[in-house]
Amino acid sequence: MVSICPIREPILEKDEEHMPERAHERERLLEERRTLLHEIERIEAFLRSEVEFEPEEGDPDLIERDKAASLLASLQERLQEIEDALEHIEEGTYGICERCKQPIPAERLEIMPEARYCVACQEIIERQRRRSSF
Repeated sequence: MVSICPIREPILEKDEEHMPERAHERERLLEERRTLLHEIERIEAFLRSEVEFEPEEGDPDLIERDKAASLLASLQERLQEIEDALEHIEEGTYGICERCKQPIPAERLEIMPEARYCVACQEIIERQRRRSSF
């Protein structure tokens, strides 16, 4: 069964009431940010390194470099999501679904602190993406 985001009066004002509670989420996001930055730096160093190879044999690390480049792109995307969540904390809008403007359940934020949408809205967005990809 697909859950549909209930239509309620949107919450548009800053969530100043929950700002002290957001310190935990902020620390988790900052720790995740540090980890991502370290991993990005490590992968970028690997990609910058020169590999000696024989032209007739090809690049022995080509597959590994392709995987590293793909991983780097994913980590950079995740880093941007973390940065966006930290910005929402500073603005006082953290934990508010960007689509329906309702609070994102604490359980979802605990699992995915960078969540931008409630589960119902996320499902709608994913369905729309799948339909547009055909």
